[in-house]
Amino acid sequence: MKTEYFKRLSKAQLYWAAAGIVVITALVILGVIFGRGGEAPGAEELAITADMTIGEIAPKLDVTGKSMARELDLPLDAPKNVPVKELGVTEETLEEMVHHLIGHRESNLKYYLYGAIVLWGWLFLVKIGRPKNAPLKERKIWYPRIFYVVTLILSAVFLGFLLGKSPNPMEGGVKLFKTMVGLYPDTMVRIAAFLFFIALAVVGNKIVCGWACPFGSLQELIYSLPLFKKLKKKSVPFAVTNTIRAVLFVVMLLLLFGVVGGKKGYVLYHALNPFNLFNLDFELPSILITTVASLVIGAVMYRPFCRLICPFGFISWFAECISLYRIRIDKNACTQCGACIRACPSGTTGARVYEKKVVPDCFSCARCLNVCPEDALDYGCALLKPKAGEKKKAA
Repeated sequence: MKTEYFKRLSKAQLYWAAAGIVVITALVILGVIFGRGGEAPGAEELAITADMTIGEIAPKLDVTGKSMARELDLPLDAPKNVPVKELGVTEETLEEMVHHLIGHRESNLKYYLYGAIVLWGWLFLVKIGRPKNAPLKERKIWYPRIFYVVTLILSAVFLGFLLGKSPNPMEGGVKLFKTMVGLYPDTMVRIAAFLFFIALAVVGNKIVCGWACPFGSLQELIYSLPLFKKLKKKSVPFAVTNTIRAVLFVVMLLLLFGVVGGKKGYVLYHALNPFNLFNLDFELPSILITTVASLVIGAVMYRPFCRLICPFGFISWFAECISLYRIRIDKNACTQCGACIRACPSGTTGARVYEKKVVPDCFSCARCLNVCPEDALDYGCALLKPKAGEKKKAA
């Protein structure tokens, strides 16, 4: 990292950095105090047997009877007052189901950490990434990449491997719809979780996906490796990737609500969930295939799972329309030289430069922010217009 970056930070930026560190530290401390909760009991401690009914077992696992029936591959309206062994469930199958559901229990600490990382991403992109005292000719020191890379590593390690798969943005979207068919007991909790992740996506263009999502972080890190540079210059059109993602989302809804297949409760994304990597739980071959394929293809294609499959990626693409902070382009200063377009891996900047109606996902990766020779780009409030002319004059 160039020390010149730190030397060029203004006093106001240093104050912002100090205040941000205090708030982020406070969020982490609050998470440790209030978010960890007690350790989830194991299957043996719960003393669950096949002689018990769904109605007796479900409360012990904090799920609904319908959710448990789905996990046991029974109809959602299976009898809830009949011992499960009479429904054809073996002790082995029951034990596997119990371990699976326990592994899905959420770590509330992660909500605080998601908030902390999104706050850090916003602080870096909006306030301190570009030193106020660094003129345009020194733009190469703006937005040091090391800060982003370290954040991605921390997200993958702490929000993924150390704290497990749940919660995560993808589940935040899917569980809301699962609640609608009775697979979760507390509707308001699921609505709150969904709104939490959407709010983080609205703070800045998908900062939660671009900076905090653990599987998104892994894909970003792999794509950032200096490999296959020629292949990376070729990209799949957004119309194709988004159509695939939209079709999967619609199919998920049709299957979940029983419109297709005639059996409510089937969740397509369960078979395509790469977040299982963080629990080392590959119960279905399709999960392992999706995970490995996303990471391998991610070396040449930018965030394939996010752009081709992820339901939250699809939902938050709509939320990007109301993002409070985003990449802004000053049309009066822009010469359409293409520098930012070449730097952007998702096609977002090109769509904004040419004012296309459909704009691809932006993951707030900051790649475009220090390449413009005219200083026509910045990351700022969407309600205000950038003032490139004033910035150039100041530089």
